[in-house]
Amino acid sequence: MKIIHKRIYITLIFILLLISGLGARLVQLQLVSTESFTDKNINLIEGSVKQRTQEMVVDDGRGKFEDKNGQSLTSITHNRLVLFPFLEKMKWPVQQVSEIVGMQPQELTNRLANAKTPVVITKELSHAQVEKINALKVPGVFGIPLKDERPVPLAEHLIGLEAQSKQIIEEKYSDKLKNGAIKSTTPVGISGMQRAFDEFLLPEQESKLLYHVDRLGGPMFGIDVKYTGTANPYYPVSVRTTLDLSAQELVENTLNHYKLKDGGAVLIDIKNNKVIAMASRPSINKKDPFKKQNGSDSVENRLLTPQTPGSIFKTVTAAAALEQNKIQPSFTYNCDKSIYGNNVEEDHQKGQLTFEESFAQSCNATFAQLAKEMIISNPDIIEQYADKLGLLQPVGWTGDVFHFEHFKQFLGEKSGRVWTNDREKKVPNAVAQTAIGQLDVKVTPLAVANMMATIARGGEKKQVKAVDALDYKNNTSLYTFKEHELKGDTINEATAASMQQLLKGVVQSEKGTGRRFQTLLYEVAGKSGTAEINVKADIVNKWFAGYFPADDPKYAMVVVDLNTKSAISPTNSVFYDIVKGMYDLNTR
Repeated sequence: MKIIHKRIYITLIFILLLISGLGARLVQLQLVSTESFTDKNINLIEGSVKQRTQEMVVDDGRGKFEDKNGQSLTSITHNRLVLFPFLEKMKWPVQQVSEIVGMQPQELTNRLANAKTPVVITKELSHAQVEKINALKVPGVFGIPLKDERPVPLAEHLIGLEAQSKQIIEEKYSDKLKNGAIKSTTPVGISGMQRAFDEFLLPEQESKLLYHVDRLGGPMFGIDVKYTGTANPYYPVSVRTTLDLSAQELVENTLNHYKLKDGGAVLIDIKNNKVIAMASRPSINKKDPFKKQNGSDSVENRLLTPQTPGSIFKTVTAAAALEQNKIQPSFTYNCDKSIYGNNVEEDHQKGQLTFEESFAQSCNATFAQLAKEMIISNPDIIEQYADKLGLLQPVGWTGDVFHFEHFKQFLGEKSGRVWTNDREKKVPNAVAQTAIGQLDVKVTPLAVANMMATIARGGEKKQVKAVDALDYKNNTSLYTFKEHELKGDTINEATAASMQQLLKGVVQSEKGTGRRFQTLLYEVAGKSGTAEINVKADIVNKWFAGYFPADDPKYAMVVVDLNTKSAISPTNSVFYDIVKGMYDLNTR
């Protein structure tokens, strides 16, 4: 009997200890560690509320990108009818709502059948319809503006991508993560301006419509739907870019129409050196943006990456020859010869040409000869003039912004180059190739567009801007990006004036390589380029760079088709249609 009592006693003690342990655990869960459970700091209260809360995110709270007129570049806002699931279990004026939105009552009730989350009716509503719906004050029935991603992304390489990145959060924002300002799942910028401006774009708080439900999905605490969102009048911040929405759409649509696969186009306002439109190809592979293909990933902005320029680079050689007084007006060059001195094929022979004719018809021999003459007295002559025209340094806006030193608007922009080995300056054939933009010469399309803008302005060098300002939510300014000069020497006004005439001749000359553009209502000045990338496979980079109108320059533009075949490249067609489109936009 004593043994039985002892066993009962031990069992009771064990049960008591177990109950005490469970009680202690319950105290920890409900009273002590409610907001920081385990070493992962799980918020139990938040989790409990979340279990019985259904929500609809209206705005993620991240800063936005707008064009110069305040129009969103990343999304389109539509007025929509939103219906909450609990309406299915209550009487509501479905007939009245359906009459306002122009739908049958049955359509609305069918959409609500068995719905577990808020239902968005995708039919576009006018502002008047939204006001009428909200005037009914029916719980769970809302007319609200919702943002959808643009069906065709605009300037996606320039603007960049946002995504969840625990690594970036922990590396850059550990303090914000610790104090709960952001979560490890908060989206951050991973490329382009999304990454460059990320600290300004981080969300303060999402805007949501939410309501509480019981275990069957019915409404708790009545049928009130609550709106939660930041009351901060300053956030989220908007990035006011220099882009023009209409011009950007024109460039995107033109590239798509001609199926340009690799390359892109950039359009600059010459007066203030602002990017009006920029589009790179190929389009970003959203599923795997950093996957390498042919040495590059789809997120890489081709317009910020050095490319072989070909005859575009003759602009540099010509400017050097003019400023060094190497041009004799009556002197002619033998354009039946190659850059190496041997005869070219008969169908490529151009005869004896003056300097101006050589530039218009893109005679290689002329510029090879000039470079070989100039480099004897000055071995650095070619890179000096490439630098004077802004081709060797990054040209995008750089400066100090608050505590950010050397802040760059164009993240990932690379520098150009002329030589990789100074010994080649003593090799005549290497000099000849370099003079026409071959061998080791590489420049970014953005820098080439900036060179054309510099010439059009008479030699004045400026940094290129893509963002004008950061604006608070209440439309006051957080920061304004001022114009910056591009450092270094530049060509003189006389050289710039002579270059303007040469660039006009490319289009106006009967045999000029840009004569196709003579029929445009905006007169064009510019230079073509065909850079040999793989001679055996006939692979080239096809360029046209210039500005328009020629006599009153407003826009500088570069179109480049990379790793293509010359005969099928749409470069000139793209350039033509964009110039025509800009004329139509400005005169309609």
